[in-house]
Amino acid sequence: MANYREMSEEQLKIEKEKLQTAYDAFKARGLSLDMSRGKPGAEQLDISMGMMDVLHSGEELHCQSGIDCRNYGLLSGIPEAKQMLADLLDVSPEEIIIYGNSSLNVMYDSVSRAMTHGVLGSKPWCQYDKVKFLCPAPGYDRHFAITEYFGIEMIPVPMSENGPDMDMVEKLVSEDALIKGIWCVPKYSNPQGITYSDETVRRFARLKPAAEDFRIFWDNAYMVHDLYDDGDTLLNIMEECKKAGNPDIVYEFCSTSKISFPGSGVAAVAASKTNIDSIMQQMTIQTIGHDKLNQLRHVRFFKNAQGVREHMKKHADIIRPKFEVVLRWLDKEIAPYGIGAWCSPKGGYFISFDTIPGCAARVVQLCGEAGVVLTGAGATFPYKKDPDNANIRIAPTYPSVEELELAMELFVLCVRLASVEKLLEN
Repeated sequence: MANYREMSEEQLKIEKEKLQTAYDAFKARGLSLDMSRGKPGAEQLDISMGMMDVLHSGEELHCQSGIDCRNYGLLSGIPEAKQMLADLLDVSPEEIIIYGNSSLNVMYDSVSRAMTHGVLGSKPWCQYDKVKFLCPAPGYDRHFAITEYFGIEMIPVPMSENGPDMDMVEKLVSEDALIKGIWCVPKYSNPQGITYSDETVRRFARLKPAAEDFRIFWDNAYMVHDLYDDGDTLLNIMEECKKAGNPDIVYEFCSTSKISFPGSGVAAVAASKTNIDSIMQQMTIQTIGHDKLNQLRHVRFFKNAQGVREHMKKHADIIRPKFEVVLRWLDKEIAPYGIGAWCSPKGGYFISFDTIPGCAARVVQLCGEAGVVLTGAGATFPYKKDPDNANIRIAPTYPSVEELELAMELFVLCVRLASVEKLLEN
């Protein structure tokens, strides 16, 4: 196997013809597979089905505080659900609010609240001519969608193996009072699978923003989503912020969406008591309360935080082989040709793959035309503008192992074909 970059033009033309023939044959097989989102597969959903049987008519449906979970009350969540999620995040139950099924909804609300009513009495963001957010990239496309929806200017921040470029973050945040926030997926980042180093977390906690209403939007979506027993550890941002005398600077979000059921989980925000009190003022107007029966169902099924961790080992056993399928194909069919780079995460939901510059959109197009839908090229960057047209987010969890084998056979073929095409252009 020869490195494509070292091939002559004639060798590349021969290789292109061979790859095109293989691609045309694959296309004729009529695949239909969607790998565009990081969804749990059916086998993962099945292991939580016992949750549907833990509440029965006539049984005790009161929570620890004595409130009937079928009725109104307990706006911030039932005590045992708050304790379970607080233990997972290593915060106090007084520092957490339980919501409905979607942490994305909580993040949207947090931005919306700041736009219309400010942060802890500050000027509402909508009254500025412009406000800005820092966006580590590659990053989570739905974070960027929220930001763009509200007309907030997005500033890309490069990612390193330790997290965002903190020199850049510190400089920008300290100099520009129009920068009001930064998005973070600190453990097994979407899509690269990077866990922020201890020093990165401490530097976040020590930020000295020019804007008094600056907030770190700490989306701890994969807090317990380890694939291996030696999974990554993440320093506690809330504790570090307290140590740094900066307790109000962070909102931490989580949910059970990829723990129990994505459409019927529970979400939460953790923050300082000052922030929590402010959020609760809005919630008293916004809702009478979230689904306490679902909160009770989760607690009865998982029991406690340790029960959640044990449950996540079952998830790991199901999806670890899928990640290993992806990595095996990349190691075998891409590495020898020198036409790509990728992560090998210890957890999370994605594998980030970089083509040679200029090829990502073509790879996604080729895969789509042959029946495998991937996340759109550029989606992992603000405004969908990948400056190198190189990054592709691979989501291996939803297909079966057998389907994934076929999808990866096609993917590596498309990467090789697109790479040869690009090299012949140069």
